[in-house]
Amino acid sequence: MLNFEDDFTPSAQPAYRPAVPTDPVAKPADDIAHRRVRVEDKLIINAKADVNQLVPFKYKWAWEKYIAACANHWMPQEVNMNRDIATWKDPNGLSDDERHIIKRNLGFFVTADSLAANNIVLGTYRQITAPECRQYLLRQAFEEAIHTHAYQYIVESLGLDEGEIFNAYHEVSSIKAKDEFLLPYIDVLSNPTFKTGTHETDQAFLKSLIAFACIMEGLFFYVGFVQILALGRQNKMTGAAEQYQYILRDESMHCNFGIDMINQIKLENPTLWTNEFKAELKDMFEKAVALEYQYAEDTMPRGVLGLNAPMFKEYLRFIANRRATQIGLDELYPGANNPFPWMAEMIDLKKEKNFFETRVTEYQTGGALAWD
Repeated sequence: MLNFEDDFTPSAQPAYRPAVPTDPVAKPADDIAHRRVRVEDKLIINAKADVNQLVPFKYKWAWEKYIAACANHWMPQEVNMNRDIATWKDPNGLSDDERHIIKRNLGFFVTADSLAANNIVLGTYRQITAPECRQYLLRQAFEEAIHTHAYQYIVESLGLDEGEIFNAYHEVSSIKAKDEFLLPYIDVLSNPTFKTGTHETDQAFLKSLIAFACIMEGLFFYVGFVQILALGRQNKMTGAAEQYQYILRDESMHCNFGIDMINQIKLENPTLWTNEFKAELKDMFEKAVALEYQYAEDTMPRGVLGLNAPMFKEYLRFIANRRATQIGLDELYPGANNPFPWMAEMIDLKKEKNFFETRVTEYQTGGALAWD
């Protein structure tokens, strides 16, 4: 058999030689990368097993989340924006403060999901060695694209200044500060020379996962979600609110999947979870809470929709406690309470009319619906 990796040089030997039944790419039986994959060969990071072999499953939770995400598929243009357009065009449809909230929200979100997608496809995916987790990450990246599509669809429907909205992450200080907080964690993983496998790089990877799962998707999105869903609860901008509710459902699953990966990496690599590392994470959470509260003050300089910025300080501390304890850290803000208990209902979509009475919110693909 001709091996195209060998140098081809003329030979003085006869042109014909008896065929020898050997495989030039055969590897020793104990070479884990070329034998049949066993469950015990799999690891979230740094596995030597073939990443192209999905089964046998080791991380069934990852596969189950992938199936659930596919069942939850939706597209923005399926949502009717006519009422939103009429409300936006009506001079008395929204207050100036409500319009400010909407534009600031879109200014952050139109690029935030692109950052999340870039983090997956340029960084995280390359380092994950569990095929089940890679399968979910591919679905997650697609969902980030759907979310960016949704924000663009809202901007276009309302006739907003696209240049103003899409450049807000450069021009609005409260949005720019959040993005600049996240960019170093993208840059680490997107560096083509970065590779897990040492204590230092494994910690850097784990820290980046925590930054995106627990802080970006688990904290930085929540002021915006509360504000737009509060509008929907008052029967305002119901098309935008409906899309935000679907996005909240997706992002909640992204956050939970990331936390599952973080905790599995901790189990498989316990030496990474040092006191020094936990102190770094505590500092990261505290900075993130301060940045998101700054954003809340910018988007809501006055009380509106029954909300005010100080309520968000308590809410962000409550959310930060939840994310920290989910990954094994101590509470950062003991005693913090949730001033928006109705948000739990927004995440838990049931087969019933949503709060603004427009359509069934548990949208799922036809093959996944259970017909009672």
